[in-house]
Amino acid sequence: MADTTAFELVSPERLLLSKDVEMVIVPGAEGNLGILARHAPMLSTLRPGIIEVFEKRTDVSERIFVAGGFVEVTPVRCTVLAEHAVPLEQLDDGLVEQEIRDLQEDLEDAKSAVERLTAEKALTVARAKRSALR
Repeated sequence: MADTTAFELVSPERLLLSKDVEMVIVPGAEGNLGILARHAPMLSTLRPGIIEVFEKRTDVSERIFVAGGFVEVTPVRCTVLAEHAVPLEQLDDGLVEQEIRDLQEDLEDAKSAVERLTAEKALTVARAKRSALR
């Protein structure tokens, strides 16, 4: 049996997932990060994207969309603190497309820099959801 590492996915609302896995791939700010047992300690921000959980190194057991957050890795644990997380199969393409249209309108109607930045960030996340579904 291959070595495993403890993986936890936490959102502001609750603990979403906690299990021993052979590997997890997270969307790091600088690119995807593959985390295995005995990984060197690190801390990174996350970009919007998909977390892939491998209970066996060759089989993805779960795909979870995260809107961003942080990942902390130690030799025995990988903890993701996600701004928002949802299993990929729960995303609806039609709803995501509508969300993008609505956010584009919000961006066009923005009257201040704060409103523009808020709409741009939400639009980036919505576009990442659309990419994740393809």
